[in-house]
Parts: sequence; structure tokens; C-alpha cells
Amino acid sequence: MRNKNNKHLGIEVEPELHGKLKYIAKYEGRSANGQILYLIRQCIKEFESKNGAIELETTEE
Repeated sequence: MRNKNNKHLGIEVEPELHGKLKYIAKYEGRSANGQILYLIRQCIKEFESKNGAIELETTEE
């Protein structure tokens, strides 16, 4: 069930990029959405390991 506190992110990608994303996601046993979330988390993890934790203000939209 969808968490109403989660933010929705709409992006446009060219068909070739979308097809390749779906291919990799299927190969790794994820949905395309799951693959995007995985990649975002990996990017944040890498950034924070190099630059320190990102501190967010409590009221973010």
C-alpha cells in the first residue's frame, strides 16, 4: 500500500534509456521504480561517505 507521506517524483526519459533501465531492473529482480530508488539510495550513500551526513531541516516539502 502506498505511503501517503512519500513524495512523488515524475521524470521524463527517452525510450532507449527507459528500456535499458527496465532491462537492468528485471535482471536484478527489481521493478523499474525499485531500481530507481536503489540508484538514488546508492548515490546518497556514496555522497555521504565522501562528504558527511546530509542534515535536513524538519519541515521539508
